[in-house]
Amino acid sequence: MNVPISSPDPDRLSKLLADIKALACKYYKATGKPLGVTGEVAELVAAEKLGLTLAVARTPFYDATRGAERFQIKGRAVSRADRYRGRVPSIKCDGEFDAVLLVLLDRETLEPIEMWEAPREGVIRRLTEPRSRARNERNSMAAAATHVINCYSAV
Repeated sequence: MNVPISSPDPDRLSKLLADIKALACKYYKATGKPLGVTGEVAELVAAEKLGLTLAVARTPFYDATRGAERFQIKGRAVSRADRYRGRVPSIKCDGEFDAVLLVLLDRETLEPIEMWEAPREGVIRRLTEPRSRARNERNSMAAAATHVINCYSAV
């Protein structure tokens, strides 16, 4: 894994990520509940696959950059057979970002299945459409709705 983030030892980070994924998968198999590392894994996968630089933790409104582009990264662990079920985690629309990346990870392995990029304008247009409390109040949309925003597969 060659993740372009400021890490003193990328090989150590890759090993740590592999250990985290293995532990999270074991935990899910034992309890049926996610361990809560999907977002971090999604950020690292997106950075590696798309050549992004991860932002400092808790940077408001974006998680990574590529040149001047700023990305919010959202991750979902899903079944390969039913990958578009569920909701995209809440999107922060009141700050500066250029696009949202949705990283779908296999629930059993936390390996990437696919990634979708949606431009800011499309995300905001979709989230402000009337008739959906989840979209309008919580800035969350169905995972299947990402296709409505002219997204393209990045993996």
